[in-house]
Amino acid sequence: MEFKNKTKFEFNDISTEKWRKYKFVDGSVVKIKNPLKLHVSENGHRVFDASGISHYVPLGWIHLSWKTKEGQAHFIQ
Repeated sequence: MEFKNKTKFEFNDISTEKWRKYKFVDGSVVKIKNPLKLHVSENGHRVFDASGISHYVPLGWIHLSWKTKEGQAHFIQ
């Protein structure tokens, strides 16, 4: 699915990630498979994935982890 952004937000390419996981204080976890685009705001993260699903993860998590695809950089700007 083609990514279409009609907001003022700038999205970064995170397609090198296989998944990203947000863990919250209460133990709940949000795992997003094949994330493609990310916008970080003062209120949370907006993530678009390869299935065409848009996610909004509000601030409040205590841990964020991700796994990169084979041969990709572990950290990018």
